[in-house]
Amino acid sequence: MDGLIPQFGGVAFTLVAFVVALSIIVAVHEYGHYIVGRWSGIKAEVFSIGFGPVLLSRTDRHGTRWQIAALPFGGYVKFLGDANAASYGGDESRVPRGERRHTMLGAPLWARSATVAAGPAANFLLSVLLFLVLILGQGRPVDPLTVRTLAPLPPIYEQGLQPGDQILAVAGQPVRAGEGLAADRAALPDGPVVDYTIRRDGAEMVVPGPHPFPTLAGAVSPDSAAWAAGLRAGDVITAMNGQPVWSFDQLVEAVTASQGAALTLRVWRAGEEREVTLLPRRTDLPLPEGGFETRWLIGVTGGTFFEPVTETPGLLEAAGDAVAQLWFIITRSLSGIAHMITGAISTCNLSGPVGIATTSGAMAEQGLTSFVFFVAVLSTAVGLMNLFPIPILDGGHLVFHAWEAVTGRPPGDKALRVLMTFGLAAILTLMVFAVANDLFLCP
Repeated sequence: MDGLIPQFGGVAFTLVAFVVALSIIVAVHEYGHYIVGRWSGIKAEVFSIGFGPVLLSRTDRHGTRWQIAALPFGGYVKFLGDANAASYGGDESRVPRGERRHTMLGAPLWARSATVAAGPAANFLLSVLLFLVLILGQGRPVDPLTVRTLAPLPPIYEQGLQPGDQILAVAGQPVRAGEGLAADRAALPDGPVVDYTIRRDGAEMVVPGPHPFPTLAGAVSPDSAAWAAGLRAGDVITAMNGQPVWSFDQLVEAVTASQGAALTLRVWRAGEEREVTLLPRRTDLPLPEGGFETRWLIGVTGGTFFEPVTETPGLLEAAGDAVAQLWFIITRSLSGIAHMITGAISTCNLSGPVGIATTSGAMAEQGLTSFVFFVAVLSTAVGLMNLFPIPILDGGHLVFHAWEAVTGRPPGDKALRVLMTFGLAAILTLMVFAVANDLFLCP
């Protein structure tokens, strides 16, 4: 197992991060079912985080037993009269006639549908709230762009900027709020040092500073060649295959030109340099206009050499950005699934439990902000997956409810059993394929 998981803190750390992320998402999902069911008059007998032997439990005043079980890889709400934790089928004969309205089978169609839909809705709400917290916490750069802190860089990047400097122009290009350090990257000088026009203590002056887009790793993707080679956020790549590089665009061009051939990088970290060799990986990237493009990547995202002074955006504006982030993930996920089905992109884009666990640990190692963002993205994925019209998932429930709304009666028991078997087989097949991707097919 150790050979399958990168060395970012050990297998135990990975599993703890995975369990924490999954438990939060499952608890919110199941609480959505529970609370809307309670509001609509459906009684919950059991609310469980995990499966198997019960470790802790208590019963509340509503008669619901809240429990934590030994296997923390999921959870469920069992409503009154349910035959199983999936809320499919049941036996109303064991429920007093006066209580049958409070079962999933006996409740009105609207109550059952709302209760089922509330699980995925709760996941989406969690994602929006987490994105909102991140947006409010990180803020947005003030105008004019002002240096708060400077990142350590190798000597090749001359540093004439200081905290508190207001950046007015870079290499003669005016800096405007929301446009970044250079609107025309191609017009920047060919070298590691450029001129910055700044305002310092009320006086304008020109000072030398690093290339606006240095080869500084702002982030390193957990499931990438760079991560496997030991690169981390804050590292600076100073050379590739023996040739000096000073801008991130140079790095991108060199990786693209490699066409997957091995690359030797010289990496600077806290004053020390070392060399690593890695193989770029073919990766399918979503395009802004829709669809995907396949590129060779090492998994490094460019970073800025300074942290700007920020201000907190308005609550409504931040909430709009959070909803937009949720919608972006949903649309890109659906597009990715469609492209995998048609064969337009590789099925290696589908990760299983091992891949998700690996990413959980890696994001936790990168800090609380990265881990919270990962939980938000994973919560969106869980909510979306549960809406797929597959029997045994919430989407399957809603399809059955739609059938009942049209025909006036639920599917027959025989049809329900066949569909449930099909749905379970489909989910198990998908899980086996995803695990195979993690372990064997997509190293």
